[in-house]
Amino acid sequence: MLSPIEILNLQESPEDRTISFEPNSFDEYLGQSVIKSKLKVYVQAAKMRSEALDHLLLFGPPGLGKTTLARVMAREMGVGFKVTSAPILERTGDLVAILSGVGPNEILFIDEIHRLPKNVEEILYSAMENFCVDVIIGQGAGAKSIRLPLNRFTLIGATTKTSLVSAPLQTRFGIVERLDFYDPAELTQIVQQNAAFLQIPIHTDAAFSIGSRARGTPRIVKRMLRRVRDFAQVHNHAAIDNTVVDMALRFLGIDEDGLNKLDRDLLAHILKDFDGGPVGVETLAALTGEDRETIEDVVEPFLLRMGLLQKTPRGRAIPPKKIPILRRKLLGQTVSEQGLLFE
Repeated sequence: MLSPIEILNLQESPEDRTISFEPNSFDEYLGQSVIKSKLKVYVQAAKMRSEALDHLLLFGPPGLGKTTLARVMAREMGVGFKVTSAPILERTGDLVAILSGVGPNEILFIDEIHRLPKNVEEILYSAMENFCVDVIIGQGAGAKSIRLPLNRFTLIGATTKTSLVSAPLQTRFGIVERLDFYDPAELTQIVQQNAAFLQIPIHTDAAFSIGSRARGTPRIVKRMLRRVRDFAQVHNHAAIDNTVVDMALRFLGIDEDGLNKLDRDLLAHILKDFDGGPVGVETLAALTGEDRETIEDVVEPFLLRMGLLQKTPRGRAIPPKKIPILRRKLLGQTVSEQGLLFE
């Protein structure tokens, strides 16, 4: 089984791609209803005009389904879908080779678009605006520029850090949409959808129990379901009920509030060693044995969203009203009321 921190790793894994339900339409893509309602209109209008969809920038936290949504849009448009990642586009020729292979009205998806090298990014400007690129052939005095025409296409860029996307690139996207975290009811539907895909009998309350602990992220909820399935199979449970979910997630160190061991350790250190904080993130990294990046990218967003942690100019601190509850929960006394932290 994966460890809790591996379950929370928001980078897509081969298992995420091959053992998860893959929606083929907007109706099968659960959640993000406001964005979907807009995209349905844009897609339908483009199809009616037989044109390429306007360029689209999707941003938001990792694991929320930006790549999946882009793939759904290609299927709704009935066009080809090509996918690449910005970090692997090191030279302008890498991007030109991909652009030249994109067919009419097709969608090119670039993940982590904020990581495009500047020289590669500049190639995109004319490609997005004029559907052509200028290629330099030869070197020195004999070098010459050739304009290479491209098919009209749609670029969908995805990023978790819009502040790192340059202003010139942002202005070339006609549509900009943010994906937000899912609520437990939406994640429950995703659990049930994937359970049906994997042919796993699951009770509704058990699906909700998984969804409520998945940190608002579809990628995490799908991994948790697969790990609960493993646990149920090994222990000979024909169906997944709440008892199986509780046992499986307790085995993985995930409690009824969705906190894992690293979350609890970090909060406990702030309480026990610094009386609630503030304390610097480097100190917390040393105390927990995790690197700063893991704490900032994996642990803190959930704790901040749940109101269990604050960022101050002097470091991280626990909000005063949460300190008594967390002392009871983490430092010896059990909080028996489920969900008490988030009331």
